Amino acid sequence: MRPFLLLSSRAEDLAADDEYESFLRATGLAPDELRRVRMEAGPLPEIDLDRYAGVFVGGGPFNSSDPPSQKSVVQQRVERELSVLLDEIVARDHPFFGACYGVGTLGVHQGGVIDRTYAEPISAVRVRLTEAGRTDPVLAGLPAEFDAFVGHKEACRVLPPTAVLLAGSATCPVQVFRVKQNLYATQFHPELDLEALITRVDVYQHAGYYPPAERDALVARLAPAVVTEPGRMLADFVARYA
Repeated sequence: MRPFLLLSSRAEDLAADDEYESFLRATGLAPDELRRVRMEAGPLPEIDLDRYAGVFVGGGPFNSSDPPSQKSVVQQRVERELSVLLDEIVARDHPFFGACYGVGTLGVHQGGVIDRTYAEPISAVRVRLTEAGRTDPVLAGLPAEFDAFVGHKEACRVLPPTAVLLAGSATCPVQVFRVKQNLYATQFHPELDLEALITRVDVYQHAGYYPPAERDALVARLAPAVVTEPGRMLADFVARYA
């Protein structure tokens, strides 16, 4: 079996390593079946898509909708390199799954509007599949409604003209979309369980997602959440394209 590729943009080792472990757990892949490139660490190496069954993009601190003057040199480089790679991925309809930051990158690439209208605090939200989502092969095993973990400063306000809406929520109308037949993006984090989310809460406590003094109260609000379904998307994606 060809391996899958995870493109990460998290500069913090703890968050980056935990994200990789979360993708391994949710997909069921072994370490040699999921290779990782940390895009923030240096120029993106040449990627031969024929070597990979599919490409994942994880979340991270970058916001696609920030003004260019507010983007670091690293973020600007990552966005340029990822855009070039997406040119090929979209042209070939090569299997792609972007989690959270995937909405920003694929959404912008395909002409959607990404801004801060539908930002969501760190929480568990109820996601509802559309009619197209209920028949999509990667989402078909999910119930019509399920809870998922979110926490993002930007979201898709206007769906790309090339995209099909697969799921939304009351606070964020675009939670999942598909481009062509094989390119997926989710606003929620399908890889996260509660333990991994708390790791993110701690790593990014000074990143503007919540007031640091409210950390314990936030964790207490998250603790009762029952989030069991989103990871199945990743497992089904792997099963479909492996």
